Amino acid sequence: MNLQQLETPLLVLDRVRMARNIARLRERLAPSGVTLRPHVKTNKSAEVTARIGAPGTPITVSTLKEADYFLAHGWQDILYAVGIVPTKLPHVEDLLRRGARLTLLLDNVEAARALAAWSRERGLEVPVLIEIDTDGHRSGVKPEDPALLDIAAALAPVADRAVAPTGHAGAWVAGVLTHAGDSYNCRSPEAIEALAEQERAGAVRAAERLRAAGHRAPVVSVGSTPTAHFARSLAGVTEVRAGVFVFFDLVMHGIGVCDTDDIALSVLCTVIGHQREKGWLITDAGWMAMSRDRGTARQPVDQGYGLVCDIEGRPLPDLVMIDANQEHGIVRHRTDAAATPMLPIGTVLRVLPNHACATAAQHGAYTVVAGGTEVEDRWERFSGW
Repeated sequence: MNLQQLETPLLVLDRVRMARNIARLRERLAPSGVTLRPHVKTNKSAEVTARIGAPGTPITVSTLKEADYFLAHGWQDILYAVGIVPTKLPHVEDLLRRGARLTLLLDNVEAARALAAWSRERGLEVPVLIEIDTDGHRSGVKPEDPALLDIAAALAPVADRAVAPTGHAGAWVAGVLTHAGDSYNCRSPEAIEALAEQERAGAVRAAERLRAAGHRAPVVSVGSTPTAHFARSLAGVTEVRAGVFVFFDLVMHGIGVCDTDDIALSVLCTVIGHQREKGWLITDAGWMAMSRDRGTARQPVDQGYGLVCDIEGRPLPDLVMIDANQEHGIVRHRTDAAATPMLPIGTVLRVLPNHACATAAQHGAYTVVAGGTEVEDRWERFSGW
């Protein structure tokens, strides 16, 4: 079957581009000897994740539903990279008793005390990473914050700090985690490189402080797709997390991490109408298909709701989705409405997304191609919590 024959809108995945993107990051990290722990929140698909690493390799998730799904598909070494709260602990226990090697995350004494008490009461060994804030972007404690050692002490009493984790009931300080989210705001490779070093140095320093206080803290986990690709040194780091590198998107293109022909995801849509006096093409893919994400609006080049391509995936000059209703997309020339090509009704287009995670979340499956328009397969994906 060909893309031309399919009912739109739908999500297209170019398997060839995806494989190239995965190989690129693996080659980039190989000299450093660090573990790649991919963030599977982007793809939410066993078929995609298996092409990053076979079942049994380490992964990162952002929901416990993702942990359930990937455990059922053979992945046991799972990092839940969102701060834990007590209401989720019964779900955590279920995962652990079903064989998950689940690592949890937190950044405050209150959560640490609750988790420590619960894990001892339930007789469960729970490795914990403390989230470190290395760029002021989101969650975590600063590398030099006295609270870091208070959190660690709440997790592991002095007598338990050097105990080997295997068979030891209770929470223990497995290390630190940071996410350089501010890398998405960088505007040059040099800026990303600098932030990558700030990320690395802050996480390593936090781990050193924990070890000096008697905690084992073997893990130093860093990562974002930009810093993973531009870090000059990963000294002291044990693992790198990244997610959107599998597909890339226009935000990554806007900060210089990828080219448009690296973007493996697109939304297939059809021209359903014209507003000639406005220079508009109307398509059947609105924000329900593209998502509301406008991440490129903060970048030097605003791509609207997505960059418009022909059915082969080749960008059409300066044609973007400038606006979107729920089921209607408005496509126009970027700067000159009169220059919009009035493509015939029924023309099939592909739109590259601003944020691959958000756009993929709007769809229940990937329609898989291999660099052209012939459909190879359909891979299911899931969403929700």
